[in-house]
Amino acid sequence: MAEDPRDPRDGQDDDAEDFRELLREFLSGDGELDPSRLASAAGLPNDPELVQRLVQQLQSALTHQGDGINWAIAGEQAHSLAARHAVPSTPAERSAYEQALHVASLWLDEATEISPLTAEPSLLTRAGWADATIPVWTELAEPVAISIATALTGVLEEQGVGVDPELTGLIGDAGTIMRNVGGALFAMQLGQVVGQLAEEVVSGGDIGVPLLDGETRQAALVPQNVDAFGAGLDIPVDEVRLYVSVRELAHARLFRHARWLRLHILTQIADSSRGSQVDVERLTELAQDFDPRNPEALRAAVARGELIRPRSAEQQAALSRLETMLALVEGWVDVVTAAATTRLPKSGAIAETIRRRRASGGPAESAFAALVGLELRPRRLREAAAMWQAVTDAVGAEARDALWAHPDLVPGDADIDDPAALVARLTAGNPEPDDIDRAIEDLLGDDSGDRPREP
Repeated sequence: MAEDPRDPRDGQDDDAEDFRELLREFLSGDGELDPSRLASAAGLPNDPELVQRLVQQLQSALTHQGDGINWAIAGEQAHSLAARHAVPSTPAERSAYEQALHVASLWLDEATEISPLTAEPSLLTRAGWADATIPVWTELAEPVAISIATALTGVLEEQGVGVDPELTGLIGDAGTIMRNVGGALFAMQLGQVVGQLAEEVVSGGDIGVPLLDGETRQAALVPQNVDAFGAGLDIPVDEVRLYVSVRELAHARLFRHARWLRLHILTQIADSSRGSQVDVERLTELAQDFDPRNPEALRAAVARGELIRPRSAEQQAALSRLETMLALVEGWVDVVTAAATTRLPKSGAIAETIRRRRASGGPAESAFAALVGLELRPRRLREAAAMWQAVTDAVGAEARDALWAHPDLVPGDADIDDPAALVARLTAGNPEPDDIDRAIEDLLGDDSGDRPREP
């Protein structure tokens, strides 16, 4: 019997190409699944423009080389959503914000020893904020995105779910394609979340995490959102603009001063996400009953975070450290902002509104927490602020701010629990001189080095 001269890999290539063609038929609208239902599974509104963009992105995923997530999809999606209801600032409004930022910087000089910024603050549109922050968002989401895409591929390989039985064997040969498509869906969801956040945030540091690069852009405001935030407060808009400007500049000054802080926080976030595991059993249950024409169950499970297993002990410890550090940063910003805005009649009311808003978070922030399994809200913000105020009262702003010089000097959980003990340690290094101390100083002479003359 003559040997078959064909290379067996040719059949695998043909299978993979057949699978690509199957997906192309679906994405072109010739398949059984309505693309609008897939858009729903990706967490996108039933908007024809968005559905068409989803189809285009998935078509691009078919030709994407390699197994990595194509995060450009998230950036494009975030920008598009953020720009939908954007209202550009008028020249007069921009001038008012520039003046507010100038005054805010002068007021901060009186409240902290940390020096001013070296780059001018930016006034961003919503889309501009999305563009500036998407690199960090994708960095935070990547570990979970890869885990879910890989797990989805594995389940499909085992179950052959949603695919004609004759094509089940093709999935193993097209695993890379499935991971790319799954990654594209996750990236679209992340873009949806960031696009929604762009309609809520008022500044670069509003979320608490250092989302800006810290060099070319150190501080930023989103004027459209600041004015929208102030509209419901029954407070003069000028006061709101000034308060938000002070807060943003304080946040940016801290991260520029403590150069280790940004990397420290991002590393803690990575530690809390590292090793995130997908609940394959739950994913398999969903896959067994999965109807491609009605993907709502899968979408809802992702939205509720059901596919991410509970954190390990190591992840929980990292998350606790992260929450403490975020609370320390936010608490310091609160105290410094309060000291710098004493001239504003309604500063207390604005501060309380921001504090409550920060504690509860918005819908988009909740969506990010479910998508990635990471909440970015400091749970001990009020306690951390009280600690920083106690330190300020005891040793002054200069000694307080010196604690940010190195991570080993920054207070911890125990200090938030017992500020009095922290104050005692700080003041013990410089006790008030007693009679013996003063006598020794008299013997040694004054600061100029003069010694008392011999009798």
